[in-house]
Amino acid sequence: MNYKLDLLDNIHNNLINNRSWWFIKMKKQIAFLIFFLSITAFSQVEKNDDLYKTILSNDSLLFDVGFNHCNIKQFEILLSENLKFHHDKDGISDKAKFLHDLKNGLCKNPETRQVKRFLVKESTEIFPLYKNAVLYGAVQNGEHLFSEKRETQSGIAKFTNVWQLENGGWKLVTSFSFDHHPFKDNKSASPIFDNDSEIEKWLKEKKIPILGIGIIKNGKLNQVKVFGEITEGIAAPYNTIFNVASLTKPVTAIVALKLVSAGKWNLDEPLYTFWTDPEIADDPRSKKITTRLILSHQTGFPNWRWMNEYKKLSFQFEPGTQYHYSGEGMEFLRKALEKKFKKSLQQLADELIFQPLKMTDTRYIWDKNIDMSRLATGYDKNGKAYETVKNKIPNGADDLLTTIEDYGNFLTSIISGDGLTKEVFKEMTFDQVATTKGKHFGLGFEIYDLGNGELALSHSGSDNGVQTIFFIFPKDKNGIVIFTNSDTGGSVLGDLLKYYLGKNGQKIYDIETN
Repeated sequence: MNYKLDLLDNIHNNLINNRSWWFIKMKKQIAFLIFFLSITAFSQVEKNDDLYKTILSNDSLLFDVGFNHCNIKQFEILLSENLKFHHDKDGISDKAKFLHDLKNGLCKNPETRQVKRFLVKESTEIFPLYKNAVLYGAVQNGEHLFSEKRETQSGIAKFTNVWQLENGGWKLVTSFSFDHHPFKDNKSASPIFDNDSEIEKWLKEKKIPILGIGIIKNGKLNQVKVFGEITEGIAAPYNTIFNVASLTKPVTAIVALKLVSAGKWNLDEPLYTFWTDPEIADDPRSKKITTRLILSHQTGFPNWRWMNEYKKLSFQFEPGTQYHYSGEGMEFLRKALEKKFKKSLQQLADELIFQPLKMTDTRYIWDKNIDMSRLATGYDKNGKAYETVKNKIPNGADDLLTTIEDYGNFLTSIISGDGLTKEVFKEMTFDQVATTKGKHFGLGFEIYDLGNGELALSHSGSDNGVQTIFFIFPKDKNGIVIFTNSDTGGSVLGDLLKYYLGKNGQKIYDIETN
C-alpha cells in the first residue's frame, strides 16, 4: 500500500469537498498577512522624525520639568486618567496612587530631595502605533539614570512608555520601569555626560543659566544634553531654542555653497551685477566683491557699519588683500542672493537645508511658530535678562534661532559633504586667508591645523547673552557644538573642549591660549 498516494488523495478530496473551509482558511491567512505587513511597515522612526521629537519633548516635560523639580501639575497634565505604572520594585500604580506616592515621597520636601531622573537619549527608540492607518500612539523604549547626590553610584533601569493621543494631546497611558541596578560612573563607558548634578552646580557658579552640548561621533549626532533652567525652577528641555549669534554665518555660507555646487551661483562672479550697497556704489572697489571674498572675510568691510565714525559702510582696505571679520559681508551676500533668486534667505535655507534635514526649530526670522516655553533668554554677567531679538527680516550673519539637535544635524551634513561637490568641499576646507594665531579661514569656517593631516573646522558666536561655538573634524567625522545663554558662557568653553575632545581639544586650547 502506498500511504503517500493515499494521503495525497485524501487531501485532494477534502479540498474539493470542503471548498468553503478552504476559502475561509485562506481568507484568515491573507488577513493575518495584511495585518503583519501593516505593523512591520511602521517600524522605528528616525531621530529627525517629528514623532521622535514630539515624544522626547513630552519626556522632557514629564521628567526634566515634572519629576526633577517636583512639578506635580506637569504630571497631572501629561498622565492619562487611565495610567498604569508598572515598577519592578514597587508594583502597579494608577494615576491617583502615582501622584500620591510622588507628593508624599520624593517630593515631600522638594528643596532637600536628592533623586533626579536623566534620560539616556541615545538609547531611545520610538515606534508609532496605528489604527486603520491613523496614528493614535507611540511606544518609547530606552534607559534612564537616577542620580542620588549623596551616593557614590547612580541607578540605571530600562523602561517602556506607551503614549497615546487623547483629545488632541499626548498622554502617558502605560509605563514599565524595570531592571533597576546600580550604575558605576565609568567615564569611558558612561552612556551620558558624567555627573550631571556637578555640571548643574558648576553652571550656577559660572552664572550660566543654560548649557547645551551636542556630541558628533562617526558622522552622526550621538548625544544631546541640555543643563540648567529655562525659568526659575523649570528645567531647560533637551530641545531648548537658543539664539546662536554668529553661528548663523556657516548656515548662510552653506546656502551659497550648495547653490555653487548646483551650478546656480559662482564663487568668483562679482556681486554688483545682482546688488550693491548704495553707500559704496560709487567706489570702484565695490565691483571686486565676490562670494569667495565674503565667505573668507576679505571684503575690506568693517564688522558692522555702525562701528565706523560716520555709521556708514566703507572700505578699510583693498578687497582680497587681507583678512578682517565682517558681518556686513554676510549681509551683502544675503541681499545679492535674494535679488538673484527672488526669494528671502529664509526661503532659500528652508529649501536647501532646514526642510531636507528636518530642522523644524531653526529659523532666521521671528514668527508665530516659535515655542516661547522653550526659548532661552540671554543674560548678562549679573543675571539680568537682555531683550529678546525678534528679527522680521533674515540677517545673514546673526541671530539664527535653533536647537542643539537641529544645529548638530546641520554639522553632520557638512561633515558628509551633503549637497556639496568635491570641488566645493575642497574650497571650503582650503586655507583661503591667514587669520590669527596661525589659523586660517576657508569658506564660511575657520580652520585649525592640528597636525598629521587633521583639520578642525570651527565658528563661534558672541552677542549679548550668547556664547556659542562648534568644532567638527572632517577626517574622523567627529565634533562638538556648545550653546550658552550668558555673557559668562565663554568661561566654560575651554574646559568642555578639553574634556570632550581629548587631545584635539587640548591642541585647540593651546592654539587659543598661546
